[in-house]
Amino acid sequence: MTAPTDTHRRRKPRPATRERLRKAALSHIDRYATSAANLRAVLMRRVTRSARLYGTDPAEGESWADEIVAELVERGLVDDRTYAETRAASLHRSGASRRKILASLSVKGVGEDDIARALEALDRQHPDAEFVAACRHAQRRRLGPWRTRAPDEKTRGRELASMARAGFGYRLACRIVDASDPEELDSDG
Repeated sequence: MTAPTDTHRRRKPRPATRERLRKAALSHIDRYATSAANLRAVLMRRVTRSARLYGTDPAEGESWADEIVAELVERGLVDDRTYAETRAASLHRSGASRRKILASLSVKGVGEDDIARALEALDRQHPDAEFVAACRHAQRRRLGPWRTRAPDEKTRGRELASMARAGFGYRLACRIVDASDPEELDSDG
């Protein structure tokens, strides 16, 4: 094992100041789509680390973070509604259920109204959004008609459990897991 060189060492974080937090916030929104609550949490982690390492006043850091997030929301650089709609569409494309989308957005601090609007927008774009997402999930996980091996007696139970963990209802999971081929799902309508 070789000793770490200067290029491999992590540099020690500098103390949090209002300007450094503002730059960190701009850098974060430049790289990632985020909600206001999530951005605040990111900034507060920096404040907490700075308080531990340098004795920065956490209350002062919290007020800086709140001011920065409020400014970015006011300027339209952070918009929970847009974030919720784009994230919900992205999760749907990857095969996430409504329950999983709701949970994911809630964890990121998106408000209930914005989540409801995002799910409504998803339903307008895809009238049978839950069925489409369940098919995508099954295809990605090779369940039901997309399985690669002949099913044994435990396969159906495992596949139903996978669909349930992904947040899909029992009837929908059974419909997909019990299908013999993808065309059968298309004809079920």
